[in-house]
Amino acid sequence: MKIRYVVGVLLGLYFLALTGFFVFQRSFLYFPSHDHVYLSDAHANRAFKEFTVRTEDGLDLTAWYAPATSKPFTIVFFHGNGDSLYTASPVADPYIAAGYGFLLAEYRGYSGLPGTPTETGLYADARAYIKGLMAQGVKSEDIILFGHSLGTGVAVQMAEEFHVGGVMLLAPYLSIADMAQRNYPYFPAKYIALDRYENDKKMKNLHAPLLIVNGAVDQIIPPSEGRELYALANEPRQFDSIPGRGHNDCFDDFAIISLEWIKRLPATN
Repeated sequence: MKIRYVVGVLLGLYFLALTGFFVFQRSFLYFPSHDHVYLSDAHANRAFKEFTVRTEDGLDLTAWYAPATSKPFTIVFFHGNGDSLYTASPVADPYIAAGYGFLLAEYRGYSGLPGTPTETGLYADARAYIKGLMAQGVKSEDIILFGHSLGTGVAVQMAEEFHVGGVMLLAPYLSIADMAQRNYPYFPAKYIALDRYENDKKMKNLHAPLLIVNGAVDQIIPPSEGRELYALANEPRQFDSIPGRGHNDCFDDFAIISLEWIKRLPATN
């Protein structure tokens, strides 16, 4: 009788913990900065200007945008789950210096913007930014999507929806659902994940030139996941592993690799 009671208590505690995990799971995935940063107060590239859009569900969002000066492509960057406009802005510098356009997208709920981040919401945000660029005369085939970490899922979804000139993925994952299962093995996380970002299932639908890069010692997202995505991808594709680099210290090396890769992309009309 005592054993049955203990087992019952343990099961009750487990299901209570599982319920808590399910209800609060997005707080384990998104780490938004709620502080609004004005471009005039940030130590960001002087080429940036504020770029405002309205999403299909009625949110007014602001990105930072530097138009292209001497090159045809505009890079749209989707950052990781703990970044913001302020922290991610240095990523743009080498591309702006090379003459490319650069749009630093920001998600709902981040950098003081309205809304709460979800997978569907981030897709709506990205869609609004891309359509905003196109409304200003930037052709979709002149857009290069660039995602880092969580942002690779946003970039992959947009590459399914738009005919873009290229896709660059830094530290990508197979799916957030798989990552959740690995990080929380005591729960059926893979099956109850609300936000899934299933990059592996979408690779076959991408036909733009693709660059995948991992830090060889990434301890957050296993570098093997980038290789697996590369194996699933269509040509033309390129994979690089950066020796001695982890998850967040790859940007300088990635800029060198990616700028050379962009030079080889087909010229647009």
